[in-house]
This record gives sequence, C-alpha cells and structure tokens, in this order.
Amino acid sequence: QVRERLKQQVLEMKEKFPDFRPGLAILQVGNRDDSNLYINMKLKAAAEIGISANHIKLPNTATEADVLKCIASLNGDPAVHGFIVQLPLDSDKPINTEKITNAVAPEKDVDGLSSINAGKLSRGDLGDCFIPCTPKGCMELIRQTGIQVAGKRAVVIGRSKIVGAPMHDLLLWNHATVTTCHSKTSTLAEEVGKADILVVAAGKAEMVKGEWIKPGAIVIDCGINHVPDSTKASGKRVVGDVAYSTAKEKASYITPVPGGVGPMTVAMLMQSTVESAQRFLEKFQPGKWNIQYNQLTLKMPVPSDIEISQSYMPKPIDQVAKEVGLLPDEVELYGQTKAKVHLSALKRLKNQPDGKYVVVTGITPTPLGEGKSTTTVGLVQALGAHLHQNVFACVRQPSQGPTFGIKGGAAGGGYCQVIPMEEFNLHLTGDIHAITAANNLVAAAIDARIFHELTQTDQALYSRLVPSVSGVRKFSDIQIRRLQKLGINKTDPMALTKEEVNLFVRLDIDPGTITWQRVLDTNDRFLRKITIGQSPTEKGFSRTAQFDITVSSEIMAVLALSDGLDDMKKRLGRMVVASSKRGEPVTADDLGVTGALAVLMKDAVKPNLMQTLEGTPVFVHAGPFANIAHGNSSVLADKIALKLVGKEGFVVTEAGFGADIGMEKFFNIKCRYSGLRPHVVVLVATVRALKMHGGGPAVTAGVPLPKEYMEENLQLLAKGCSNLNKQIQNARMFGVPVVVAVNAFKTDTKAELALVVQLAKEAGAFDAVECNHWAEGGKGAVALAHAVQRASQAPSNFRFLYNVELPVIDKIRLIAQQIYGASDIELLPEAQEKVTLYTKQGFGNLPICMAKTHLSLSHDPEQKGAPTGFILPIRDIRASVGAGFLYPLVGTMSTMPGLPTRPCFYDIDLDPASGEVSGLF
Repeated sequence: QVRERLKQQVLEMKEKFPDFRPGLAILQVGNRDDSNLYINMKLKAAAEIGISANHIKLPNTATEADVLKCIASLNGDPAVHGFIVQLPLDSDKPINTEKITNAVAPEKDVDGLSSINAGKLSRGDLGDCFIPCTPKGCMELIRQTGIQVAGKRAVVIGRSKIVGAPMHDLLLWNHATVTTCHSKTSTLAEEVGKADILVVAAGKAEMVKGEWIKPGAIVIDCGINHVPDSTKASGKRVVGDVAYSTAKEKASYITPVPGGVGPMTVAMLMQSTVESAQRFLEKFQPGKWNIQYNQLTLKMPVPSDIEISQSYMPKPIDQVAKEVGLLPDEVELYGQTKAKVHLSALKRLKNQPDGKYVVVTGITPTPLGEGKSTTTVGLVQALGAHLHQNVFACVRQPSQGPTFGIKGGAAGGGYCQVIPMEEFNLHLTGDIHAITAANNLVAAAIDARIFHELTQTDQALYSRLVPSVSGVRKFSDIQIRRLQKLGINKTDPMALTKEEVNLFVRLDIDPGTITWQRVLDTNDRFLRKITIGQSPTEKGFSRTAQFDITVSSEIMAVLALSDGLDDMKKRLGRMVVASSKRGEPVTADDLGVTGALAVLMKDAVKPNLMQTLEGTPVFVHAGPFANIAHGNSSVLADKIALKLVGKEGFVVTEAGFGADIGMEKFFNIKCRYSGLRPHVVVLVATVRALKMHGGGPAVTAGVPLPKEYMEENLQLLAKGCSNLNKQIQNARMFGVPVVVAVNAFKTDTKAELALVVQLAKEAGAFDAVECNHWAEGGKGAVALAHAVQRASQAPSNFRFLYNVELPVIDKIRLIAQQIYGASDIELLPEAQEKVTLYTKQGFGNLPICMAKTHLSLSHDPEQKGAPTGFILPIRDIRASVGAGFLYPLVGTMSTMPGLPTRPCFYDIDLDPASGEVSGLF
C-alpha cells in the first residue's frame, strides 16, 4: 500500500514538474555481502516507485576524509533529496561512524540518524525531522491495526540509536505511556505482560516468550537472528526476538520474521525520500519567496551616500540566494556580499513562467543625471519591502573610469542604493578585468599576425600554424572552421595545395581597416592616440592606434546580449576586427582566438548577485556604453530574474541615458535578441531638467545651480515639458504603457510637481506620480509601485520600430525621424562607403545602434526641448558584428574619457585600521 501510494505521489510530481524526480543516494564503504543485499532491495524498491537512486561505492581502503568528501558532494547536489550511509562501514581504516552520520545534511538524512534529527525527535518536533526508518515502519504497522496508540501502555525492548531509542520517542509523542527495557531489566517478563504495544529490538533469538505477552497485545518484532536448523539447506533459519509460534496465540497482531518489519523499513526509506523531495519542491518552488527585508532608519537631512551604505549591514549573500529560490550549487560566493549565479539555474527553471518586465528610462537629462538608477532601486524596494511582491533589479556594472574621474561612483543614491557600494563600484567579481584581458588578447593577436605574415613565407607560416608533433600534423577545431569558411573541405594537413595553403595562412589584414582597439578601465586621455610597434624587434612595423575604455569594448556588448555560454562563444568568434586587402571581413575566429576568449570570459558570463539597502535582490551584470553600444544590462540576468520572481513578480531593469537612446536600443536591440517583451516603461523626469528644456540656463557638473532652478517658474517648466511629451510618445510608439516617475528634489514646489504630473497624463502617460525615494527609500516610491502594478495589467501591444531586413539607410532614417524628430539624415562620404561595404559583407540586416549625444534629442547638445526639422548628420558607421549591430556615429565622441583638473580620487581614501573606504561618491 505504501509503495503504491508513493508511486502515485511521484507521478503527480512529474506531472507538475516534468523534469523532476525524487533522488536517493546510497553511500557504501566496502563490499559486505549483507550490505549488498540490503542495498539491492532498496534500489529495486526505488526503481519500482520512480525514485532516481544512485549507489556510490567506496573501496574498503577509503579513509574518513574520503567518506566526508563524498558526503559533502552529496549534501550540495540538488538532484539528491535523500541519502543514507549504509552501515556498518567496511573499511580497513579507522572511521568514526558518529562523525560520518552527523556529516549528512539534516534535510537529506532520510535515515534519521544525525544528532539534529534525533534531537528533534526527542523534543517532539515530528513534523520537522526525519525519523529512522525501522521505528517509522513500526508505527505505520501499528496504525494499520486501527488501534489508537494514545493512552496505551507500550514497552520497547532495546535502546539502540537506530531502533530502540527513537521508537521510545515516537510512541511517547504519539501519547503512549512508554517503558524501555534492556539487558539489565530484572523484571522483563513482568514489564512485557503490561504492554498493550510491544516493540522488540534486542537482537537475541526468541528471547520474548509467548506466555509473557498480554492477551490482545500488538507485537512488533524487529529482530533478525539465525538459529541452527538441520532441515534447511543452509543449516540455519531466520527467527525474530519473539517466540513467534506461541506469541501469535496471545497477540491480536504480530509481525512475522522474515517479511514483517524488514520490507516496511525499506518502504519507509522510500517514503522519507519522497517527503524530502516534496519539501524541496515546496522550499524551492519558483516564485515562492520567504524574504527578510531590512528596516530603514531615515535621517534628515539625508546623509552622504557612502555614510548610508556603510551604516547598513547587508544580509549574507547566500541567504539572499536562498530567499529567492536559488540552489546552493547554483551560487558561487565571492565573499559575504556578492556571488555569481550559474547558468544552470536558467536551465532548471526553463519551464517556469516569466514575471512582469519593467524598463526604467528617462527624459533627456542634464549633465547631472535625473536619477534613473535611484528610481530603479527605489521602485524595487517599494515593490518588495513595502508591497511584498517578488522583485529583482537588473542593473549595469559601473566602469572604474568615471568612479575615479569626474562622476564618482554610481549605485543609486540616498536611501535607494545597491550595497555595499564600494564592492559595486570597484572590482566586483572581476568581469570588467576579464573583458580587458580578452579584448587585449585580440588586439595582440591582430598585430602579431600582421607581423608574422610580413616576415615569413607561406610554408614557414604553415609549419608553425600546423606544427608536426611526433611526425603528425593535425588541424585544430578552429582551423577546420577556417578551412570550411574558405571552401576547403579537407581535414588532412598534407592534402592542401600551395594555393590552399596560401589562402589558409594569410589573413592579409589591411592595417588601415583595423577597428579593434586596446582597452583599459581607467580614464587616460593620453592613450587616445598612440603609435605601436616602435621597438627594433618589430622590424619597422608600426602603426597609429588607440586605447578605449573597457566598457566600450565589443566584448562587453557581446556579454550583455548573449543568452548562454555557447551563444557568447559564437558571438565572440563572429567579431570583425578588420578587413583583408581583398575587402573581406577578418574575424576573431580567423585569428584562432575564439576558444581562448571563451575561457577568459567563462566566469564573466555568470550574473552577479547583490542586494539593495532594504534587502531586495539585485543582479549586476555587464555595463556596455549607451552610445556606441546599447547601454543595457545583460539578457542573461533578466532571463534568470524573470524566472525566479514567478508569474506575478517583477523584474525592473534600467536603460542608459534618455528614452531616445537607451530605451530605443532596449526595444530594438536587446528585446529583439532576447525574445523578451516588456510590460511597462517607467520614464523618470525632474523639474530641474524640464526647466532646462524650457530655456533655462546651462546646468554644469560641479557648478551651483542658477537661481532659475531654485525658484518656482511654472511657465519655464511647462515649456520644457515638450521633451517629456516627446519621450512619452517615443515609449508609446513601441506599444508599451508608460508611467512617469517625477523624481522630486527639495527645491521643487508642490505646484511644479503637480504640473508635471498633469502634463504627463495629458501627453498619454498611463499614470504619473511624484516620488520621494531618494530621501525615503522604498516608502517614497510606493505610489510609483502601485502605478506600475496597474500598468502591468493594462493591454500591451509591443512592436519593433523597424524590420531588420530594411536597407541600412532606411533603418537609420526611421530612428532619426520617428524617435529624434529629424526631417531627414545626411550620410557623409565615409558613412556611405561603410553602408556599401557592410551590405556587401552581409551585415546589412543587423539592428542599428545610434551613437549620438545624450544631452539632446538632436545631434547638437545645445538644442533642448523637442527640436524638429533638423538634418541628422551621419559621420561614419561601424560594425559590432559579434554583438549584433551597426553603430552610426553622429558627431564626434571619445571612447576614452580623460581626467579633470580635480578628479574624484582626491576624495577617495582607505582607513588602514578599519578597512573602510571613504569618498567614493
């Protein structure tokens, strides 16, 4: 009956979770015949029920350390829901059995032998522990009689940890009056005669006589003993601890030996394994969070960002991971406050529904920024800590260039921060350093290849590229791919003709077409233009080159747009670094560097887990530029987060710069590649920026705001709302409802804030709300959170702005006219040449990633508001083929920022005694 019930429960689990099976592991040391027999019985029962059982067998030479290592591995294996250590341990080496049984994780200890489970049983916590299988089976047999245990007198003979002691506890907590007898009990027959329920586990053949037993008693015989029997072929037979033939005449129920308690013990092991699997599913059910939020203690005036950050103790990051439903083996800890999440989590959750997808963007900003990051964090804190919704923030990792340059660190602000902000702003888990190494490996490979091709014959190159090892030449996998690309379908290096060898060894890179630059994650203006190859060893091969900042590397964009390790590797291989003198694209795969790049990036592809001040989870992953790249955090982080939050949860991500740049690229590039469809746009606006768009004086970083921004001016504000109107239209163009978040500053008046809310609604926003999250944390964004919840339920008809199959010029024109308000575009000669080249090379159907100023809807940063009728000049067009877009250059811009006269690092310091960082903001 038990097995049939368990079989049905396992089938029901499979129906609900198709890829799931309860898992049992049996760890054996040595090769005892009796242990082998018992294990085979358990494996057979597991197979019958549908449990995935794994038998791990260590040799009898195994040490205690070997066994503990194996147990640690099983403890961390999410596919194992229960495991047992088969006793006795048959090892030549001394092993402490108590230490071994206590090493088993209590939540997987389906044998119930650990001290924690034994302690819980002795305290009566029956619903929160595993009970040893034999006592559990005995209780099931007693229940099957239909006789009430409560109030009965029970006697247990034996006090072992496996049967006697737990049996006593189990009967006691089922309200029987229990006496435990043992070898020293002098009045054993008398005690047995009082028992309504008798459980015998003494290990002595037929020690309990039939005449001792109270008439009508229930007798459970756990003994297995061998006694001589000349009638048996083996010369012996199995008997229990009770004299069965006489006892059965007095007992109302009695278990036979063999065939009574033994099969029930195995059945209970299966039942405990299924129960453990059910607990696992309940605990790690996607979308079912049990999260602890941090209570903020707000201060006025609001302290500095780093003071606030350092005044709150983050939860241990493994606790955050557990709270959101990540399994232990899916989390790779980097200290106490940050962790990487393995992509196996996405595979595990693939059949789960996605949550609601929200993108935070903004109006055209001032140089000071309008608080998109702060709003992103405030919104998730409101949704999570105040409205108790499952919610994840997904944000970009900041570059160290601005951190030490003019801007300082970035992690939100006020009471809406990702913490610890020092970790967030500095090395984090090393992703940007990995990108730097990978990028510069490509750069080194380009110049080295040009050098070697200039200085060697075809045969010399071939001998070095395909060396003879022990007299055998062999192509590597990446070389086979290059041969196939060239149309050479040969795998034997000796079979190539001279012409084929020439094609294979010579990339014939045109130095004038190299688009790949070296990178560094530091603002260093003197690396904007350099000459490389000046050493005599380079034999006169020198060229002009440059360094860019790391986050502008195409590898960063590849990381952000990849949907897995395999996809990332393919994208890395497709990256075009130059053209050959024949006009053909030269890729990282042609250079032979793809595999090495994937190795350098194998850890960077895993999203980084952190938390907000109020304890809501955050993924920090990737940080591509928002001008020459798409300015959004990673697809992978969003996908994992959407699965973790569950159908009713929210994932809030941020798009860089204003809606005309970051949001447009989020929709047309990121969503196109990810396949994800957003539910809501949150458009951040400030009175300050809108006054600037209405004709207010210039806003400059590091300079006090002019008086126009400190005093109420409704006319100036209303005029500037033209920019807000246009950005609302831009968002609605993609068919997604827009909620405007008016980020309030202390200089704003109630009338000004009310005017922005009114005009935003009139312009077509689903809703518009005033927000005070910077000063109040999540509490100050509760109204915004409610508006986002309502908007997520509204009809959405998401659509892209253009079809990628359109000609390159048409796609650029659509963005310029529809998003920016231009009347037309003008391609300068260099840009026109690139259109022709990229179309010829087969890249014409890639999405467009416009690189223009973020300080205006137009190409001119001085044009504020919502300019129209202008011609958008396209200076040049470049290709990020691996990332998957073309980026037209509008005007001039630097990809290597410089340091100002007084960089932020003047204020940054470390206290050697405490290790605390100061001045990072």
